[in-house]
Amino acid sequence: MLSLKSSRWSELEHAYGSAADVPRLLAQLAALPPSGGDSEPWYPLWSALAHQGSVFSASFAAAPHVVAALASAPDRATFDYLQFPAWVEVCRLRTGVPVPEDLAASYFESLARLPSLVAAASQQLRDPGFLACALSAVAASAGQASIAEAALELTSEAEANAYLEGKFA
Repeated sequence: MLSLKSSRWSELEHAYGSAADVPRLLAQLAALPPSGGDSEPWYPLWSALAHQGSVFSASFAAAPHVVAALASAPDRATFDYLQFPAWVEVCRLRTGVPVPEDLAASYFESLARLPSLVAAASQQLRDPGFLACALSAVAASAGQASIAEAALELTSEAEANAYLEGKFA
């Protein structure tokens, strides 16, 4: 995993240019902050690294840090810790953006950890939004972009029922 102190961050790109600002935001994830609104660190991370379906070189360096934070306390982490790496992988698969060679091993290893981290967070699966992100993360870790993206759309019992009603109508 790329050190948060590495000068490589200034060479990586995000939606607004240099990713030199990303390590400061990622460091905040260790405290497992909740998501919501325009608050740090989640809003600026999403905005810069998974911007309107686009991903960037810094997205692949950041995802392992998000997964590492999740691994520190999967029972307390919010859905973002699963949704973020899942969405980065969905966007990568959809757009064909290559993972920089020096980041590839860490990025793909972090994706491979997602299913076991979902299992470790199993007590949170009763929440439909968390469950949708967990399903998406497992699908993304298996390279199933369409299933991962579809899972993110089924964040409530009502949405799942509407899908099923349309399917069986």
